[in-house]
Amino acid sequence: MLHVTIGQLLEQTARVSGDKEAVVYHDLGLRYTYREFEKLCREVARGFMSLGIEQGDHMAIWATNKPEWLISQFSTAKMGGVLVTVNTNYRRSELEYLLQQSDATTIILMEEYRGHSFIETLYEVVPELRESKPGQLQSKRLPKLKNVIVLGENRYPGTYSWDDVLKGKADVTEEMLDERMSNQSPSDVINMQYTSGTTGFPKGVMLTHSNLVNNGVNIAACMKLTNEDRLCIPVPFFHCFGCVLGTMACVSVGATMVPLEEFNPSDVLRTVAAEKCTALHGVPTMFIAELNLDDFDSYDVSTLRTGIMAGSNCPIEVMKNVVEKLGMSEITITYGQTESSPGITMTRTDDPIELRVSSVGRALPNVEVKIVDPITGEEVPSGEQGELCTRGYHVMKGYYKNPEATQEAIDHEGWLHTGDLAVMDENGYCKITGRLKDMIIRGGENVYPREVEEFLYQHPAILDVQVVGVPDKKYGEAVMAWIILKEGETLTEEEVKEYCKGQISHFKIPRYVQFTKQYPMTASGKIQKFKLKEQSLDVISESTK
Repeated sequence: MLHVTIGQLLEQTARVSGDKEAVVYHDLGLRYTYREFEKLCREVARGFMSLGIEQGDHMAIWATNKPEWLISQFSTAKMGGVLVTVNTNYRRSELEYLLQQSDATTIILMEEYRGHSFIETLYEVVPELRESKPGQLQSKRLPKLKNVIVLGENRYPGTYSWDDVLKGKADVTEEMLDERMSNQSPSDVINMQYTSGTTGFPKGVMLTHSNLVNNGVNIAACMKLTNEDRLCIPVPFFHCFGCVLGTMACVSVGATMVPLEEFNPSDVLRTVAAEKCTALHGVPTMFIAELNLDDFDSYDVSTLRTGIMAGSNCPIEVMKNVVEKLGMSEITITYGQTESSPGITMTRTDDPIELRVSSVGRALPNVEVKIVDPITGEEVPSGEQGELCTRGYHVMKGYYKNPEATQEAIDHEGWLHTGDLAVMDENGYCKITGRLKDMIIRGGENVYPREVEEFLYQHPAILDVQVVGVPDKKYGEAVMAWIILKEGETLTEEEVKEYCKGQISHFKIPRYVQFTKQYPMTASGKIQKFKLKEQSLDVISESTK
């Protein structure tokens, strides 16, 4: 266990690996060594201090994986600002909710993304900004918000530019920053991530230096990541996958971060080839997109060795293709959630492929995991299904301004209840079998969507599949499969059902089959099953008219 702050960790790495490349943005031609990156983060930290941002102030960031995002992650950690990550898919009401609930004093944002003007949306939320002087915003809706920093060439009323932040370093000495750093404790909250909001209002997960540093260290160890590795990071920074399993894991060992500003499968493989990346992260849908590129064979991905597939269930067939076609013989699966900063369990690089494709691994170092009966709370024997609970350094401090939800999630003995159903074998390896709330009960029989999905993935025409439960008058619930077909393939509902007959129990065979081109997803790549359920109800009501 490391007892250091994120700022101290970067300092240590810069001392040991100063000449190694820390950050490479291939398409931008941007490269920093660890020494240069550490120096730049200190300068930006002083710039933030010059705006009057105090230790413990909440600083929201609303942008893609731009260089300024990465710099802000380590700069805010140095000067004690709490970085509040904002989903790039957010619209006006979601942004307003987050800024209000988080008590953000500062927001850093890009100008626009995919045709959505972030700056115009902010002006809608705080119209007073147009008449304000930079740093002196007086908003009725958001009284705490004072500073707005825009990433881009254009100047906007009431806002600072990134250059203004850098110039502000002249007003704050190195000694003032050192004093601010020395006042911080590893147990201080330094990051707030809002849960994806797949149900209800998003909750602000409070994560500490210690949570993030040690999760990064343990993730790197399980991947066998070293300062010789170069990790391509196409997953969003605003999610733990990007800013912990990605950046924190790299900084903990002095590996090179090779981020992409946003995901594009061709850009990923082009960057891997050009920068000779040895590691690659992604959610299953990203790997599926990369493997199914028409010109896949034209990219030299021979340097790839390790990486992480996480974020949602990892289909066995996809995992096998990643090992065979991308050559990622040491790819790992990580399981966790934002509330556990995020890693809980992980496969190891030397685990047999059978274990790596059929489980989410065993507990990370210094992490406890148990499987309990969801009703009694008693631990169940190995091989039996129950709710996965975890305890250790990685468990969040709680949900911001939400003690009731915190008490629901973390029991009086410090166990975080994940809401995930799992089975643990006698060696501690876990299989996630579904969400407590996703389980389908059909005529008294429990159906776990994951099991049906894994079976249907084996069909040669099926690219991706998601299974949900829908209401049924006779059985209570029925099984519905949403299928994405591979390019050029055709399949009918009857053919899908015929494929299942005699292969899986009759009550698991989908009663409804719907073909689709895409799933409703969060920006971090999680499929929103509750939205699929809503769409399912619409489809069923149409078909029964």
